[in-house]
Amino acid sequence: MRVTRFAPSPTGPLHLGHAFSALTAHARAEGGTFLLRIEDIDRQRSKPEWERRIYDDLRWLGLEWPKPVMRQSERISDYRAVLERLWAEGLLYPCSCNRRDILEAASAPQEGGPRFGPDGMIYPGTCRGHDRSGPLPEDMPLRLDLRQAMRRIDGRLRWTETGTDPGQREIDPAALIESVGDPVLARRDMGTSYHLAVVIDDADQGVTEVVRGRDLLEATPLHVALQRLMDLPVPDYHHHRLIRDETGRRLAKRDDARAIGLYRAEGASPADIRKMIGL
Repeated sequence: MRVTRFAPSPTGPLHLGHAFSALTAHARAEGGTFLLRIEDIDRQRSKPEWERRIYDDLRWLGLEWPKPVMRQSERISDYRAVLERLWAEGLLYPCSCNRRDILEAASAPQEGGPRFGPDGMIYPGTCRGHDRSGPLPEDMPLRLDLRQAMRRIDGRLRWTETGTDPGQREIDPAALIESVGDPVLARRDMGTSYHLAVVIDDADQGVTEVVRGRDLLEATPLHVALQRLMDLPVPDYHHHRLIRDETGRRLAKRDDARAIGLYRAEGASPADIRKMIGL
């Protein structure tokens, strides 16, 4: 049975791009289960009022989902348990670098200038030699030593893409290390990171197909690597087209003019929204 999910963050209003993603995930789950998950690990930006509006907008679009809804802020202990395991295996290290430190290190002549991947600027490994003994550090960024982690995985990383340009995908661990660097798995004041939380949540919810925008396509090899490292199932991935404005930019939460709630207030119907986004 296919299980899909829509996992918004309550940090602003849902816009037309969210409507497209939610409706696509719902359609892909036909005959199976469509889940809603609230990704609220960013406690500073997440607001209860935005979460309430997510529920209202999705119901107005005609979507339903099983209750209760999984909320990431209630799962910090689950993420912590995985971090404890990875720390005990010597795969994590504390990082004291800020963005300026990383930029300066990455800009050194021997590094060839800063490069960017799914976790932002590719980290040059400045803190990789920090002490990894003792208990898991509290409230400090933790990075995955990707080179060490990939030594635990046999063969290439493989997954199935069901969205645009569907087919089998694979990447060599060495290529992943080159294109990602050492990703952050626990951020200060969050207790986790997007990359860690999303793969744990998808596994715990039994998600069989991850439906999301093409802007996250680049993160998929890292997510598959984490799944393999933690012995989690690797779901199929369906990366869909992005909804863009008249200038070609993808929509963001700052695009209040395209918020679903505003269209509702102006008298639009769910059918009007579907037409706007090409469904």
